Formats: sequence, structure tokens, C-alpha cells
Amino acid sequence: MSHKMDLKTMTALAASALAAFLMAALAGRSAIPFLHRLKFGQTIRDIGPAWHKKKQGTPTMGGVLFIGASVLTFVAAVVIFEYVLQIRMFKATQLTLTSLFSGVLLAVLCGALGFADDFIKVVKKRNLGLTARQKLFGQLLVALGYAMSLYMAGGTSVNIPYYGKIDLGIWMVPFTMFVVVSMSNAVNITDGIDGLCGMVSFFATLFFIVAAGIKGYLGQSLLAAVTAGAIAGFLVWNLHPARVFMGDTGSLFLGGIITAFAFGINQPFLLIFVGLIYIIEILSVVLQVLYFKASGGKRLFKMAPLHHHFEMSGWSENKIVVVFSLLTIGGGIVAAALILYA
Repeated sequence: MSHKMDLKTMTALAASALAAFLMAALAGRSAIPFLHRLKFGQTIRDIGPAWHKKKQGTPTMGGVLFIGASVLTFVAAVVIFEYVLQIRMFKATQLTLTSLFSGVLLAVLCGALGFADDFIKVVKKRNLGLTARQKLFGQLLVALGYAMSLYMAGGTSVNIPYYGKIDLGIWMVPFTMFVVVSMSNAVNITDGIDGLCGMVSFFATLFFIVAAGIKGYLGQSLLAAVTAGAIAGFLVWNLHPARVFMGDTGSLFLGGIITAFAFGINQPFLLIFVGLIYIIEILSVVLQVLYFKASGGKRLFKMAPLHHHFEMSGWSENKIVVVFSLLTIGGGIVAAALILYA
């Protein structure tokens, strides 16, 4: 059963987002000094821009701030909405409930995989944590569990704007796995300068608050609202100059949750627009490698991912964050138009 997006519901969503914001922002006051004491500092890669070396030792694993704030606020809000305010946030179908709660689990497990990667990095004081094979195997395993949960709940079809619904049957499982792994890695690659991944993800998540509300998936709207609030609270500490980095803990969680939003409203193809920056960033890496091999050592970009190319071209970190955020807002507007008019 869905609930219309009336004033009471919108106020409750805003209050939930504010609670998540305050929890993440206030937690940073004690968590960041704690990470400093544990010497959980980021090791900066030698192949990155030389001026990033001054960031050596900045605490990482800061993603725990918005992961904890979003998940805890979501659980509390579900109880308050359903049993105190009597706002029915959930469509009473097996698929919508499964996609919501398995989406939370997907994101948390992605974050746990990132945490393991970050932990190895800071303990061994190097910038390589899990091996590429170990990370990919973990991602595939988590993605398989998520894909199977949707499939077993009846999620075998996807909506394509202007085309309609396509039933993929069992092929929905590998399709879902591909999107989960691709997006989590794309979001991970976007995390390279202060505030970039957080700000882009904040605006992407704002879109899903609106999109889920339009489609009547108010449970997804609630989850997106608390996630956006928690990211904003984290950005208090992560905007340039960053006092904490989200690490793979945070970026893999964000990749998981944003993908889960898209599948949760049965609109995964909208990630092409909402996740425009993520896709551009990962494509820049792929194109750089392919061009380097094909040309015998020449480079297509000054440095990949793309945000480093702009850094090497003289753009400030703040300028890159603003431009990439504006592109994400534009992509979100296009995606919203497709939902409304397609």
C-alpha cells in the first residue's frame, strides 16, 4: 500500500533527512579525531597529482559517518512513520519490500567490502588494499545475492523510457549484477578529490527522493532522504580542504545504494542520466588504457580518471566539484522529465 506525498509525509521526510544530517555532522566531531589517534590516514598514490601528497595522513574510512547515520535514521524513521505517525510508507508487495530492504543490505555489504579494503590499506600503510580479484569476487558475490533476491520476489522486468516494460526472465540476474558491479566501481573511481563523490552522490540521491515520490515508492523516498541528509552531514567535513575522506568504505556503499534506488523504482536505465558523471569517469579510465595500448604509449587525457585531467589542466578542486555537480543536476532533470512524460 502506498501513501500519497502529502504535506505530512513531506514534512516527515524532511525531518528524517535533517536527523540524518545532524547525526553524520555531529559524529564527525569525535570520529575524525578518533581516526587520527588510530593513525587511519590515507596513503596517497605516487601516480596521482604531485600536490595531493600534502593530503597524506588525512583520515580515511569516513564513509562510516554517513553509512551509520543513514541506516540508523532509516530504521528509526520506519518505526516512527508506521507506528507513531501512521504514515504507510510501503507498497504491500513482496517485490517492493524486497527491493527496499535488500537494497539497504546491498549497500551495507558493499560498504563492508570497502571497509576491508580501507583497513588493509591503513594497516599496511600502502594505497593498495584488497587485490583486484578479491574485490571483484566480493562485488560479484554481493551483487549475485541482491540480484537473486529481486528475481525470487518476481523482479524480472525493467522499464525503459518511451519503450515500456521488458521482461528479461532469468537474464535479469546477470543484468542486475552487471549494473551493481559497474556502478559501484564507477562511483569508487569518482572519489578522487575533496567533496567530489559526496557532492555528486548527494544530487543523484536528491533525484531519487523525487522520482520515488512520483512513482509512489515512498519507502524508497525515505531511504533516499536519509541518505541525502547523511551525505550532506559528511560533506561538512569532506569539502575542500577535506578533514576526512570517505574511503572505499563510503564510495562502494554509495555505489550500492544509488544502484538500489534505481532498481527499487524499477528504472535502472535512468542511471545513464543520473549517474552521468560516474559513467564518464569510469569510461575515461577505460579509454585511457585502450588508447595507451593502441597508440604505443600515448595518452588520451593528461591523467585519468577525468577529474584528474581537469586538475592537471589547472582547474581547482572546487571548480571541478561545482561543474560535475551541475552536470549531475542536469542529468537528474532529464531523468525526471523522462519519468513524468515518457
